[in-house]
Amino acid sequence: MSDAPPPGRGSVAAGLDLGAAIGGPRGIVESSVPGALFVLVYAVRHSLAAALVVSVASALVLVAVRLARRETVQHAVSGLLGIGIGALIAWVTGSARNFYFPSLVRNPALAVAYAVSVAVRWPVVGIFAGAVLGESPAEWRADPARMRAYVRATWLWVAMFALRFAIQLPLYLSDRVDALGAVNVVLGLPLYGLVLLATWAIVRKPREELDAGLPGSEPLDAGRPGTEP
Repeated sequence: MSDAPPPGRGSVAAGLDLGAAIGGPRGIVESSVPGALFVLVYAVRHSLAAALVVSVASALVLVAVRLARRETVQHAVSGLLGIGIGALIAWVTGSARNFYFPSLVRNPALAVAYAVSVAVRWPVVGIFAGAVLGESPAEWRADPARMRAYVRATWLWVAMFALRFAIQLPLYLSDRVDALGAVNVVLGLPLYGLVLLATWAIVRKPREELDAGLPGSEPLDAGRPGTEP
């Protein structure tokens, strides 16, 4: 008899690779480097044009490298689009602080969206993690332990987006571009990585219990009359 787990219930170590789902370390770096270069160049030169040229050029180079190696360009293009929108707004308005305007809009919007997903009992983390694990929404939404874990993890992301906005807004309004850039770097990849690790820690336990067949992570209708064991 095979010891392989049934479909959709693979081990957490093998199945839940949230980093790979978002492009792995390379994908994360590709989406972060252009913005970090904008911060660095502007801090040194205080030239909006120079900062924009370097950041956009770096994003284009990352896309070109992917194309040359015939690899997926999804994450590199995503980084290019993110940089391009901010760069366009900053160039048109002539204000370096507006390079960060898309982030200023995106963070509160995501915080609200994630919070709403919890309120309607469809936590965003559950949707993504369930897809990575090969679970249908019916599976994880019927499991109290996994549902609680996904809700807690989703609130963690709400807190991250809210923290970013709370720190960025006063700096943006006071036109403190250097401080805004430095904060944007700290609240970018480092904070993102910490939240991703915390998400893994929260989601892992109930999933491991399910894989091990331990009690406490069973569908809501398990044991009810008329249902199969």
